[in-house]
Amino acid sequence: MVRFRLLPWHYAVRNLFRRPARTLLTLGALTTVVVLILVVVAFVHGLERSLAVSGEPDAAVVFSLGMGENLEYSAVDAATRGIVAANVAGIRSRWGVDYVSPELYLGTNIELEYRDEPALGLVRGVTAAALLVRRNVQLQHGRWPEAGEAIVGQLAAAKLGLPPGRIRVGDVVRFEGRSWRISGVFSAAGGVFDSEIWCRLDELQQAMKRQDLSLLAVTLVDRSRFAELDLFCKQRLDLNLQAMRETEYFANLGRHYRPVRMMAWVVVGLVATAGVVAGLNTMYGAVLGRTGELATLQTIGFARRAVAVSLLQEGVLLAAAASLIAAVFAVAAVDQMPVRCTMGAFALRIDGGTLLVGCSVGWLLGVVGTLPPAMRALRTPLVEALRSG
Repeated sequence: MVRFRLLPWHYAVRNLFRRPARTLLTLGALTTVVVLILVVVAFVHGLERSLAVSGEPDAAVVFSLGMGENLEYSAVDAATRGIVAANVAGIRSRWGVDYVSPELYLGTNIELEYRDEPALGLVRGVTAAALLVRRNVQLQHGRWPEAGEAIVGQLAAAKLGLPPGRIRVGDVVRFEGRSWRISGVFSAAGGVFDSEIWCRLDELQQAMKRQDLSLLAVTLVDRSRFAELDLFCKQRLDLNLQAMRETEYFANLGRHYRPVRMMAWVVVGLVATAGVVAGLNTMYGAVLGRTGELATLQTIGFARRAVAVSLLQEGVLLAAAASLIAAVFAVAAVDQMPVRCTMGAFALRIDGGTLLVGCSVGWLLGVVGTLPPAMRALRTPLVEALRSG
């Protein structure tokens, strides 16, 4: 087996500092590409996580038949809550309190006292039973709303186009012709409820001049009891109801956003391709400008493969440095950054999977961007290369 001698590792490192301007430009370009990829992947992961943590496996929603995922258009008679609780044995109950949350849900214009133009927000009228069913919801600041008050999710400000935390306890918001003072801020573990404003159900019904509901949120004894609830809704044709597991509802909502996720992955591919092209152009200029140096290395006894490995080391070092810088920047500045969408708002998520995708693409750019120009330079005949040098 023929063995060949590699160039010293420090030779590749030293070469990076011999041309600082070119090295910094290449490092900046690679870092920009990796940051863009991290942001797009964080968008996809943030959206997926927001939907994944919103549904409980033993919870279900009951709403009008034929509404699909459009709960804001659903209309359920207010008496349905008692009917469902009395006739479905699989609903969880504790100390005589049924885990059934009647809710009125809508998108409406929200006016703020420190903002001239209203913004579209999401409002949910609830009772205290919502805390039994929405177990991920926790009050972070303030207290449960009393008459004329509301609580806001930690991403409600982002949904309204404001900086995170801009809506605070004591602020006044106005919607549906009434003013509501903020009494608390809640968290829903990153779920879709984080972007909503919650107020008392009876007061929202009065403000909207309607007595019906949008949905009933129900917690079952266990997930296998959903069949009882589903059968009840199908048998009571007079109520015009349908039941859906909460996890299934949010899964359907996720399928609605599938084109958005596919487009995001297309953007990742386009950005990576653009990075490869830019890297090829940069590396072609860097490598072809060193033709004489590479020929000299071959003349003194280093095989072409050894020279190619040294060039590859330079490219991978640059790509690794760019990936590290991009990862640190993304974790510090991008992670948990709120983003608005039609369903509300969610936070960008820089997790292990996101970093793996971004850094893998960065390393790939270092390899793919280095090998083609290196192979072209090393194919040049030695005599011709030495003359050009």
